[in-house]
Amino acid sequence: MGGAVVDDAPPGVKAPDGGWGWAVLSGCFVITGFSYAFPKAVSVFFKELIREFGVGYSDTAWISSILLAMLYGAGPLCSVLVNKYGCRPVMLVGGLLASLGMILASFATSIIHIYLCTGVITGLGLALNFQPSLIMLNRYFSEKRPLANGLAAAGSPVALCCLSPLGQVLQFHYGWRGGFLILGGLLLNCCACGALMRPLMPPKKSPELEGSEPAEDKKPQPKKKVLDFSVVKDRGFIIYTLAASIMVLGLFVPPVFMVSYAKALGYEDTKSSLLLTILGFVDMFARPAAGLLAGTKWVRPRAVYLFSFAIIFNGITDLIGSQATDYTGLVFFCIFFGLSYGMVGALQFEVLMAIVGTDKFSSAIGLVLLMEAIAVLVGPPGAGRLLDATGQYMPVFLLAGCEVVLASIVLALGNALFMKKKSHDPKAQLEMAVTAEEGEGLRGGEENDDVTAVQGNGPIRRDNGNAVNHTGGEQELEAAQGHT
Repeated sequence: MGGAVVDDAPPGVKAPDGGWGWAVLSGCFVITGFSYAFPKAVSVFFKELIREFGVGYSDTAWISSILLAMLYGAGPLCSVLVNKYGCRPVMLVGGLLASLGMILASFATSIIHIYLCTGVITGLGLALNFQPSLIMLNRYFSEKRPLANGLAAAGSPVALCCLSPLGQVLQFHYGWRGGFLILGGLLLNCCACGALMRPLMPPKKSPELEGSEPAEDKKPQPKKKVLDFSVVKDRGFIIYTLAASIMVLGLFVPPVFMVSYAKALGYEDTKSSLLLTILGFVDMFARPAAGLLAGTKWVRPRAVYLFSFAIIFNGITDLIGSQATDYTGLVFFCIFFGLSYGMVGALQFEVLMAIVGTDKFSSAIGLVLLMEAIAVLVGPPGAGRLLDATGQYMPVFLLAGCEVVLASIVLALGNALFMKKKSHDPKAQLEMAVTAEEGEGLRGGEENDDVTAVQGNGPIRRDNGNAVNHTGGEQELEAAQGHT
């Protein structure tokens, strides 16, 4: 089972690190904002839904839970569709589904209809936009990729600051049905963002050089699997997936319970809600800053350790924040949580890209999101049950902090103990050497390579657009393999 990757970067084409990539980044910024903020923004309609359908708050809370579960759980499906049809068509269909779900939900006659329309259909539509946008961002940026990831991740807090007040205004003027209908129209912007995801094209060659290419170079490329499970053989991927799954168990707990925590301490609704605004404001600036830091020459090769620091920073913040007894303590908790939460959000996909590489990222992110979907369904509900059993928020925040700290330890120790051994593997070193040689050829320019292919002496073999002399390069490669 396989399919052609419609918009994979052709061999020998470097990521432009700019140009049209900034348009791709803007689209990814909007998509990330919709994907992460929309499940929270819908919660402003819960009181109206409770009154309309005569259900409890726990019943309406399932709307956001199903949205998040679809966003994460549809990861493998997105990987299959992207590898078979390309990012742009998948995102266009996803935008239509996201909009259709909210429009249909505006005509709902029961809470089950809301689950199916808003939760399943809109959630699937957002998933079909979120993952492909990250894949395209990875293809368009290489040197500036950490910064690009940080800027794209900033779409989440920005959208949350905009969509929540917008939802309140729509509910006041048009009711929940009119609000759902307008939000459905707003989600059509996902189609516009999908249209920005233009595939990378190979450089144009002159007819003379095209005619001089050997016939063996014109053979069709082998088809790529629609879901590449070979990534599970990568130790780095396994360590990352395990750590990310543990982290998600506790990562989303504090934002969910923060407002209720403040209300339990006796503060009014407006003052309690202000805490999330503070958290989002800090998060908004922390993500680009973390991306900029991760892109520096000294930090980028050690980005996994910076990610581990961000996770343990977040976990320790939870542990200390559990001891807060007044509003000032909660404000400081939100500041430091927003800072650490933003760092995690900016670095999580950058580290995954660095571990698995561009070719396997589309499959890897799908599998990672599937594992995180399971943790998302277990984490916050489990914390809610602990709250019901104890009646106190301190154990909830302590449990979340311990889970996040454990994830950091797993990631850091796993990388230190296993990944360093992998780097001393002679085969891995040989691959790195060949990759470096190919990269040097690319930097030398494709025109020089083409001229060498036509005018050079001896038989010539092409590898990703680089001319290699059989009498020299092949002997060196054979000698290196014999030494290995």
